[in-house]
Amino acid sequence: MGQGPVANTEQREYWNEVSGPKWVAVADWIESQLSGIGRLALEASGAKPGERVLDVGCGNGFTAIELAQRVGETGRVFGLDLSRPMLKDAAARAQAAGVPRIHFLEGDAQTERLDPSYFDLVFSRFGVMFFDDPAAAFRNLHDSMKPGGRFLFACWRDRSLNPWMTVPALAAAEYVEIPPPAAAQAPGPFAFADADRVTALLSSAGFVDVNARSIEPGVRIGAGRERQQALDFILQMGPAGAALRNAQADEGLLERVKRAVEERLEPYWDGDGFVMDAAAWLYSGRTPIADSEGGQNG
Repeated sequence: MGQGPVANTEQREYWNEVSGPKWVAVADWIESQLSGIGRLALEASGAKPGERVLDVGCGNGFTAIELAQRVGETGRVFGLDLSRPMLKDAAARAQAAGVPRIHFLEGDAQTERLDPSYFDLVFSRFGVMFFDDPAAAFRNLHDSMKPGGRFLFACWRDRSLNPWMTVPALAAAEYVEIPPPAAAQAPGPFAFADADRVTALLSSAGFVDVNARSIEPGVRIGAGRERQQALDFILQMGPAGAALRNAQADEGLLERVKRAVEERLEPYWDGDGFVMDAAAWLYSGRTPIADSEGGQNG
């Protein structure tokens, strides 16, 4: 396995220079928020002892570590990500968890030269929505999988179904200009919200038994933390965070934005975090199995 032509330059720079260091600093917060969806995805993946697994967009390594524990000493896990800071954090976490056998790779799933017909399972939890060429990425991943290999990944559904992101942003928008959302299919959190488009992309890449299953587990933001700590975390992230950074020069405006977000979030506080609705897709498919006459059996 090795690095092919460099692509996705904008995302590479963003996750190394802007967002990567920030996500390392709040990794435990983010994991607490995403772990419920992550458990559903990991269970659906069916990872089992002895399998070879690729975790695409592995980030800080939480799912790669869980996958390594599931495949055991006889299996192998590779974590692939563009972000050098997050991979460094992931390697440290794997070492601390006693699973140093995970191989972390800095690379782009669109262009990384992956060994052909190698993986039993390709998995991702919110790590594939940032492809600038998803068709190329899916083809590359397909070719790295054994016949009958499984592909499963979690992505957010439409932003209207995810108030954990929209509620703080709408509150901040009463006082400051919120950055406009990315175009519907542009790299970003909601790039794969259109299930018809994504399942068509997977089928075109050669996957069979393609499926999109909706899950709505909700999220708990700030579990085990003080209310103000949880608020401060929310105010750092997403469109509301960007708006607040733009308002830093005006302390009065900054305080008004903070109060507006706090008031809008008040109904969601249950004493152990802000509990909010969330909706995601679990996309799945597999590679065809060649029949005895050299054809393909879907």
